[in-house]
Amino acid sequence: MKQMIKLVKLTQLDEMLSNYSLIKLLSPSLTKSIYKKYLLEMIPHNYFQVIGVQDDITIAVSGYWIATKIYSGRYLEIDNFIVREEYRSKGIGKKMIQWMEKEAQKQECKCIMLDAYVQNYQAHKFYYANGYKALGFHYTKRIK
Repeated sequence: MKQMIKLVKLTQLDEMLSNYSLIKLLSPSLTKSIYKKYLLEMIPHNYFQVIGVQDDITIAVSGYWIATKIYSGRYLEIDNFIVREEYRSKGIGKKMIQWMEKEAQKQECKCIMLDAYVQNYQAHKFYYANGYKALGFHYTKRIK
């Protein structure tokens, strides 16, 4: 019998490192040592993760930041939102988004923001369906 999905907030490095295999689904070239290095830099700056667990298996993960920008005020930024493919379209993503919205309210955020890869049409459809709007473009330039 399948258990209900339990959502758990992660705050510690070791907890987050245990989700490396899921994070790698979205960032295949990311090594575990670089992932650890990034986490060590991010955690002191209000970075957290939430995981979805069912039958003792982590089936979803999302990082998030709490920060402030001039144009938005205090915000929660979703980072690397991943649901295992075999668990998609079962309401897990929606449950994770609802958790994020409650967390944003608890943290007195004025909005939630996120980036989604241009080619990730499945993610675009998901976010639009959950009330998110595309506000603009996110530009990057790699520095050598």
